Amino acid sequence: MFFLLSKVLDFVLVPTVWLLALLVVALLARQPRRWLVAALLVFFITTNPLVVNELLLAWERPPVPLAALPRHADAAVLLTGITITRKSPHDRVYLGLGADRFTDALWLYRAGRVRCIIVSGGSGAVQARAHTEADDLTTLLRLAGVPNSAIIREDKSRNTHENAFFTKRLLTPEQDTLILVTSAFHQRRAMGCFAKVGLHPIGFPAGYRSTDRSLSPDAWLVPSPEAMSSFGLLTHEVAGWLIYKVLGYA
Repeated sequence: MFFLLSKVLDFVLVPTVWLLALLVVALLARQPRRWLVAALLVFFITTNPLVVNELLLAWERPPVPLAALPRHADAAVLLTGITITRKSPHDRVYLGLGADRFTDALWLYRAGRVRCIIVSGGSGAVQARAHTEADDLTTLLRLAGVPNSAIIREDKSRNTHENAFFTKRLLTPEQDTLILVTSAFHQRRAMGCFAKVGLHPIGFPAGYRSTDRSLSPDAWLVPSPEAMSSFGLLTHEVAGWLIYKVLGYA
């Protein structure tokens, strides 16, 4: 039930849905001006690169320098959610936004900072898929030269709470130094979930949606569809974090 409700929430929190709802109400209202003003306000906030970037900078976890990491951690936990499973032909792996999760985990292994990589994630789709997201990223890791002995696959989880729960079940008592690799906007919720199950990894944010601050005219004058997409992602994540807090997952 919680999984299906989360999919409904995905739809409700999309800024374009807000705009459509306000415009429909404006068409039906006797005094549409206030609804049109509200629609313009939503449009300005959600498409303004400067505003959205400031919100992202406030929410995303900052980058972690390599000097802050242990020399040889037991494992990097790579959370999925970055592959596109609804694209054919299915003879390859399609990476979407946030692919830095994969490259950063691979980088940590290649640099000798972790002994193995735990790939955690089944499928976030409502309908079952022929292969899981963990399968996809495991394939890429093998192609990148990571041996099977250094890859641990967890392919049952469907959300961040389950990522933490099932990952803990895979760990041995000796594997107590973990580095959690996920998107910067997702780090708060992920770290909270892992702490709730008794794991305390070192966070290693990746896949940043924010950029360095800029006061150039195009940063605050020109509406951006990318800004609206990032705003929708941010509202979804903040709502998810709040719900996880209420449910005791994070």
